[in-house]
Amino acid sequence: MNSLLTSADWNGGESPYAVGDNKLGMWLFLVSDSITFGTLLISCMYARTASDNWPAPFHMSPSIVFASIMTFCLLTSSLTMALAVSASKHGDRAGTVRYMLLTMLGGVAFVVLHAREWMHLIGEGVRPWSNPWGSPLFGASFFALTGLHMLHVITGVIYLGVVARGARKGTRTHEDIEICGLYWHFVDLVWMFIFPLIYLMSVAPK
Repeated sequence: MNSLLTSADWNGGESPYAVGDNKLGMWLFLVSDSITFGTLLISCMYARTASDNWPAPFHMSPSIVFASIMTFCLLTSSLTMALAVSASKHGDRAGTVRYMLLTMLGGVAFVVLHAREWMHLIGEGVRPWSNPWGSPLFGASFFALTGLHMLHVITGVIYLGVVARGARKGTRTHEDIEICGLYWHFVDLVWMFIFPLIYLMSVAPK
């Protein structure tokens, strides 16, 4: 008897790759998004090393303090997202929704603090095409990287809200919660590259 399974013999059901279509789609999206962020990060590093007058405008207060608090908010939200996935796995619908709402709160806090940091820098004359301290590519790098990341956070908060609503009604599966977790952890991971490159490496000398 031939034990080999051909494509004609498989009639659907559980995926032979042990991953659902939605989760696979999210993984493919994250891989493509990694390429986008990776390209921007490499471009920023190249512009920094190739420039003779790359500015270091970030003082400990308020910029580094704000950026550190933003980082804390994202890391905390990553923890609450992991707790939401764990609660979903154990069938705790109320716990799942509660932890997802806390994750959204962390994302909103990040966006509010980052918007305030943007307003502070814009008030000092930073633009995507110029800044008062040196290389105009600094402004382009800052707004491109942080702006794209902030867009991902805002999108993630909305996404989590939609899924949390479905989870509360019982119309979302555990896989849906896991997919949310994949996206949110990716957003947090990207920030851990942006934070040192944009902020910590551009601290103003005392």
